[in-house]
Amino acid sequence: MNIYSVLDPEFISYGKVLEGYDTSCLLKAMEAIPLPEAGVAYEPSIPTLEATCAYGQFQNNAYGGMPVQIGMCWGRNTRLNCLEYHRDSEVNIGTGDFILLLAKQDEIMEGVLDTARVKAFRVSAGTAVEVYATTLHYAPCHVNEAEGFRVAVVLPRGTNTASPGAAPLNQEDKWLTARNKWLLAHPESNEAAQGAHIGLKGVNIDLASNI
Repeated sequence: MNIYSVLDPEFISYGKVLEGYDTSCLLKAMEAIPLPEAGVAYEPSIPTLEATCAYGQFQNNAYGGMPVQIGMCWGRNTRLNCLEYHRDSEVNIGTGDFILLLAKQDEIMEGVLDTARVKAFRVSAGTAVEVYATTLHYAPCHVNEAEGFRVAVVLPRGTNTASPGAAPLNQEDKWLTARNKWLLAHPESNEAAQGAHIGLKGVNIDLASNI
């Protein structure tokens, strides 16, 4: 699988690199959090990250004054497994290089997306990258198994917390697995086994042989 850079023209319709942000204080706080023994961990809001100098920059600049949360996804991963989207952009920053597997919301056909549509993008350490609301994404992939990955996740406050539990009004409502989180799962994923909407067909992409 070809792995592009977020600096390549291919990334333009998926997101953009945010310039001018000082992420050094955030990276230091992230590095203090140990990696899980196996797999991937995610917390939508981490107080030590939100106490850094970066919090005000992302809230007041990247999100125009809207209340935000800074959480983190961290661990080791090489597989696609699922894709999700929100009603707004997500900002990611890694302590080291990492890879995002991305697709577009308008490529979903009758509730299903073909994984052949997915593209891989490498993000350099410390770079703040905006992933557009119309871009499908999920857990990052590491580029070095020994080092794993630590990726900050900036989103409007409340995202990825408990689902509102509203009665479905349409097909898309059935994909809602948490607040502001619509999920498409691959049949081979743990999420599918737990009842998530099976919305991915094709190969469950694994980058292990590409990194």
